[in-house]
Amino acid sequence: MARKILVVDDEVNIRELISYNLGQEGYEVLKASEGREAEQIVAEKEVDLIILDLMLPEIDGLTLCRRLKSSKRFQQIPIIMLTARNEETDKVVGLELGADDYITKPFGIRELVARVRAVIRRVYEKNTSTADSDKSKIIASGPLSLDYESYQVEFAGERIDLTPKEFELLKLFMANPNKVMTRDILLNKIWGYDYFGDTRTVDVHIRRLRSKIPADFITTVRGVGYKFEELE
Repeated sequence: MARKILVVDDEVNIRELISYNLGQEGYEVLKASEGREAEQIVAEKEVDLIILDLMLPEIDGLTLCRRLKSSKRFQQIPIIMLTARNEETDKVVGLELGADDYITKPFGIRELVARVRAVIRRVYEKNTSTADSDKSKIIASGPLSLDYESYQVEFAGERIDLTPKEFELLKLFMANPNKVMTRDILLNKIWGYDYFGDTRTVDVHIRRLRSKIPADFITTVRGVGYKFEELE
């Protein structure tokens, strides 16, 4: 069954361009020209991914992203933000709200399609061969544990709610304790493509991850990247 992608943009030419090219890739495309309409579609349809412009009438993209990511029903839907804004603040706010990716207009349609493929693959097409070959489905470090199979994280017995990307980041760190990971490596492994943009994406997601787990477990290696230090 084709994945459903909702394209939300008030510029009809951009909306139709994206929709046409995603349709050519075999995706089922839904379209909305403003935030309220998009919210209604998400409530009525099983949407697999949202391409969301920030500058929208009625309900703007940041507000819609905040609403969806704060809802247990919709928070797992990946969002790629698409906007003419290029200010650093907008990027950071979007990522901190839980957006999975950020593309600035003008954009290359091939790059956008590649980003969509990468997010779909990462979220919905998990590689089970690695997990099946593992002796254990659980990685533990002191009071912190991560379950591959159930996609659950606990700290001292308390459940920690993570977004899919935060989970994948933590999983990669815990599987490679004390190994320094550069931002480029993290972008490639977690985002699923060679990222030629702002590595602030990694910094924002790691800051969110750190804020959710009450322990100092990810160390910043100045000028290089990050590493996971095992907890006692």
